[in-house]
Amino acid sequence: MTEQRIVQATQTINAAAADIFELIADPARQPEWDGNDNLAEAPEGQRITDVDQEFTMHLTNGQSRTNYVVEFSEGRLIAWNPAPTGETPRGHLFRWELRPLSDTATEVTHTYDWTQLVDETRFERARSYTKEALLNSVNRLSLRVEH
Repeated sequence: MTEQRIVQATQTINAAAADIFELIADPARQPEWDGNDNLAEAPEGQRITDVDQEFTMHLTNGQSRTNYVVEFSEGRLIAWNPAPTGETPRGHLFRWELRPLSDTATEVTHTYDWTQLVDETRFERARSYTKEALLNSVNRLSLRVEH
């Protein structure tokens, strides 16, 4: 059996896409809703506005990550490749896609894709990003924006 290397979680959040996107596109806000509890903080002023941007996150284990934005559409899509700060990305990607259903409801899809990851020492960690783990972030995000 081939291992599943693209994992997705989709849920409808009762909030406008623009409000949800603000929490995702501003790295300083991400620790508020991170469902993996591994983001400690991110410096202010890193709001993502386009591809080819970078943002830095500090992890709860004391390490930092530089994230390279590879997909972006304001209010709809953002994806990045993380890497230990000072290193090149290792081949995994986090993506957020927002599809407005109405002015007050948005379908949110969170994807973890490790199809390009070749460092086998990272596979166990990659496998921990299950649908349930991704859904935990989506659920926490919804608690921040639903009114």
